[in-house]
Amino acid sequence: MQLSRRGDYGVRVILDLANQPAGTSSPAHEIAQRQHIPNAFLGKIISQLAVAGLVDTRRGARGGVMLSRPPEQITLLEVVEALEGTITLNRCLVHAGACPLDSTCPVHDAWAQAQEALKNVLARTTFAELAAADSHNGHGTVG
Repeated sequence: MQLSRRGDYGVRVILDLANQPAGTSSPAHEIAQRQHIPNAFLGKIISQLAVAGLVDTRRGARGGVMLSRPPEQITLLEVVEALEGTITLNRCLVHAGACPLDSTCPVHDAWAQAQEALKNVLARTTFAELAAADSHNGHGTVG
């Protein structure tokens, strides 16, 4: 499994916003420049993040993008699943019967454990933690 470019860019957007002072908005073109994201692609990503309730957008001279809630309340899992869909390592984990062998397959339990471990790590990782680590590394943004 590999995170798509859309998922990677979405994580960058949220981390970039988490690094901004609380309550401030950033123009999309500035996020694109800081994070090396093509402008045309960024609009689609921001739209998906807004639909998922992770960012708010405003038009106009004072417009831009801002987090819809504090970075302590936004997890890596939320962002990844907003852009990639529900994380599923194998079709047998989508629902019982999705694979004809799911009840007898010796690999099924290993897939289930790996998927649960991945989701747990992403669910407990907040953007406040990531932003703090980013600023301690002297970055201030992903790059």
